[in-house]
Amino acid sequence: MPSPLTHLATSVLAAGEPEPLLTPQAPADPTQVLPNRGSTSGLGDGVPGFSLPDWSPLEWIGYSGLVLVTVLLTAVAVSTLWWMLHAWRSKDTLEGSRFSDSPLDAAHSFTLLVPGRHEEEVMGQTLDRLAQQDHPDFEIIAIVGHDDPGTERVAREAAARHPELIRVIVDSSVPKNKPKALNLALQTSRGEIVGVFDAEDDVHPRLLTLVDSRFTETDADVVQGGVQLMNFQSSWWSLRNVLEYYFWFRSRLHFHAKEKFIPLGGNTVFVRKEWLDWSEGWDASCLAEDCELGVRLSSAGAKVVVAYSPEVVTREETPGTFVSLLKQRTRWNQGFMQVYGKGEWRQLPTLRQRLMARYLLTMPFIQAATGLLIPISVVLILTVKVPTAIALVSFVPLAPTLVLLAVEFTGLHEFGKTYGQKVRVRDYARLVWGLLPYQIFLALAAVRAVWRQLRGMNAWEKTEHSGTHRPAVAPGASVSGAPSSPPVVVGQPVDALATVGSDR
Repeated sequence: MPSPLTHLATSVLAAGEPEPLLTPQAPADPTQVLPNRGSTSGLGDGVPGFSLPDWSPLEWIGYSGLVLVTVLLTAVAVSTLWWMLHAWRSKDTLEGSRFSDSPLDAAHSFTLLVPGRHEEEVMGQTLDRLAQQDHPDFEIIAIVGHDDPGTERVAREAAARHPELIRVIVDSSVPKNKPKALNLALQTSRGEIVGVFDAEDDVHPRLLTLVDSRFTETDADVVQGGVQLMNFQSSWWSLRNVLEYYFWFRSRLHFHAKEKFIPLGGNTVFVRKEWLDWSEGWDASCLAEDCELGVRLSSAGAKVVVAYSPEVVTREETPGTFVSLLKQRTRWNQGFMQVYGKGEWRQLPTLRQRLMARYLLTMPFIQAATGLLIPISVVLILTVKVPTAIALVSFVPLAPTLVLLAVEFTGLHEFGKTYGQKVRVRDYARLVWGLLPYQIFLALAAVRAVWRQLRGMNAWEKTEHSGTHRPAVAPGASVSGAPSSPPVVVGQPVDALATVGSDR
């Protein structure tokens, strides 16, 4: 007998009332569009599951630019990080980057070229310092302009103090630049090996002995020594400029030498004279004569060896003003473009070397393009609702950038420890907040270099020096007198970065 509840349910259904909640419903029509499930129609048109976004032409341009900037920034950050850490990848690599602990007996003669223009504040002390080299066979040639009486005066005073070592040559060419001065002095140089120094360089008295030994040990045609900017606390940009030099000479140049393609540094570089005679000296029309010489020698098969021992690096200062730094970086970038246009790098024997050369020499173009696209991308992010996928992609460069910043933190700590400099908390803070402004500065310098190159502006923009990297002269002491130096012990220092990427 049916229960009262069953009878009630039957009565409700008969009256046309809604079915109970637990009563199964009939399957939905397959063509019906259900919420949050999309439509099954149209899958046969185009690629299944894919359709182009419905963007306007302006949105396509803007989003494409943002993705392009992302790719460029990621590529630059990853490659920079890889090169920065080269010297610390293994114990053998780190130890092989240094001068010998026990140098061999002197076997070569040296000519040291020191061009100077409006450098009366620093050149006298530099020449005195070079004259203190403990090597038995070297000469120094100071090159000054005919229209620069101040620098000529201090150079001749230094020559009078060291008549057996220093000669002064007057350059009468117009317009003047560094490679012209070097080529003039090269004509009368007597050494088997020619070294180049800048007028503000602070050179260790043991350097030539170590370089001489390096030539004998490796049978090198070129030896590139280390150069280090010192005044990292002078300005907001000097900190990053100092670290650039630290990683460039401590690690990156060793990588390029290993790959047999290297843009040489502007000073503390030593070349066998027969190679300079073969190359007819330096290219007087190039704004990066050091890079140009390195590319030509690499393309011709010259063996280049790099050695960096913190105890004997050549010490320098950062440019004194932001405008001076901008002009210096513009000159380097423009010189790289000139070297790229000459095409000597196409003679490199392997595809790997040619690709590396193309990437390195076109870096100004990459930085310029990135610099132009960065403000566009920022405007798009602030004013346009960026799709989720594009927004996520734009964060990709953040990962290598954060790793790069961590490496710079460690490098700054090691720099302070190695050179006896006190690194303060605010210096680390400046390293962080200066990251983006410095990248914008690099892009600005690259854009300026491209603009100058397109307009055919090749005038040499000189960098001023004041000697801020040198200790203050005590009252009553001679300005040109060279400070005493402790004996050098070329041993293995404790490297904070040795554990980064090391296989020890």
